[in-house]
Amino acid sequence: MHRFLVWTVLSLTVLTIVSAQQQSSPSPPPPDTLVLLDNLSIRETHSIFFRSLQQRGFQLTYRSADDPNLSLVKYGSHIYKNLIIFAPSVEEFGGNVNVEAIAEFIDNGGNVLVAADSNVGDAIRDLATEVGVEIDEEGAQVIDHMNYDQSDDGQHVLVVADSANLLDAPTIVGQKKSIGPILYKGIGMISDQNNPLVLDVLLASSTAYSYNPTKKITEYPHAIGKNILMVSALQARNNARVVFTGSLDFFSDAFFTADVQKSVGSNSKREKSGNEALAVALSKWVFKEEGVLRVGRIRHHKAGDTVPPEAYTVLEDVVFSIELERYVSGKWLPFDATDVQLEFVRIDPFVRQLLKKSPTTNTYVAKFKIPDVYGVYQFKVDYQRIGFTYVFSTTQVSVRPLQHTQYERFIPSAYPYYISSFSMMFGVFIFSFVFLYYNESPKDKSE
Repeated sequence: MHRFLVWTVLSLTVLTIVSAQQQSSPSPPPPDTLVLLDNLSIRETHSIFFRSLQQRGFQLTYRSADDPNLSLVKYGSHIYKNLIIFAPSVEEFGGNVNVEAIAEFIDNGGNVLVAADSNVGDAIRDLATEVGVEIDEEGAQVIDHMNYDQSDDGQHVLVVADSANLLDAPTIVGQKKSIGPILYKGIGMISDQNNPLVLDVLLASSTAYSYNPTKKITEYPHAIGKNILMVSALQARNNARVVFTGSLDFFSDAFFTADVQKSVGSNSKREKSGNEALAVALSKWVFKEEGVLRVGRIRHHKAGDTVPPEAYTVLEDVVFSIELERYVSGKWLPFDATDVQLEFVRIDPFVRQLLKKSPTTNTYVAKFKIPDVYGVYQFKVDYQRIGFTYVFSTTQVSVRPLQHTQYERFIPSAYPYYISSFSMMFGVFIFSFVFLYYNESPKDKSE
């Protein structure tokens, strides 16, 4: 019996130590990014791009695009935050993944990065249509007889895009001046001009056109010149982000490390391609490492007070303040802008003015006088700028009319009525005095 108790105590001690060690050792974070590939060799040919994501803390899960066990949803919730599709030739996704599932993934706030190619399949083409982009016919490529690299095989499809054709949005593409010439070999796209959410990130030059290089041109190309879209972006109204490019090689190691030189009108000096810098900037934006804003504390009160009242009164001076922060390198820092606007809205805006940022904090302040119209109002801040997540904040307040003790006793605009009233009173007094005290003379009576 004594030995049994000793072994029991020792066993419990060992189990306790093992359990404590397991609890103290950090568990790896769950995968947050699903990568769908045409074949697993793309992991090697695009290793620099994937390595840059892993170095920034992303946990990548590589799967074949036609894997029968694919799923974005488990127990009614999405498994991943981000989705990378480097499978341009896939005709149909595997498992429970399809175009509708990816669209639902975006509707629920997921971010998607897609790379197409000249051998684009129906699945990628349908997905592009969902995000406001139309891809050229299969086999077509962007051709430019004036802006192609010297290493081109003679078809002039290894196009050199100028960084000047990038969207002027540093939050999305980084600093344009620091990006070298961009190599592009892929299919051409056009954007839906009726979709205001689609951004033309990289356009072709005016001498380019999209067509099958192995066929004779017998009809008008799908797109020409600056109508050709090489890279597009979309930020949905729920702040989900999508980046679509027509070139899988755009993210490849070969293009990242290539030295670029145009064959026409160029110097002998070669330049390092700007593909890596642009790809990293795009990935930071689409996966919400850049351009993310959030609203902090919102306060409003009468001038001279610190606590908001139950209701405001017309013509009172009011102070409104809102805190805005920006996500930078894993930290929330004060957001600095001069174009943040406040609206004081009933049905239409009654007051619209710019908010002034405090020089020492992340607080934006506005001071104004409440209009002489009572009702239910809203303090509204609606900030929408290219590259940043949308900021929309509303705070509802009531505005009541003046109480009967708050009105002025004598209104300047009513002075004519006051004068007329007192003149009438004075006239009646004189008339009454004359009527009562005027006596007729005897001569008048005899007559």
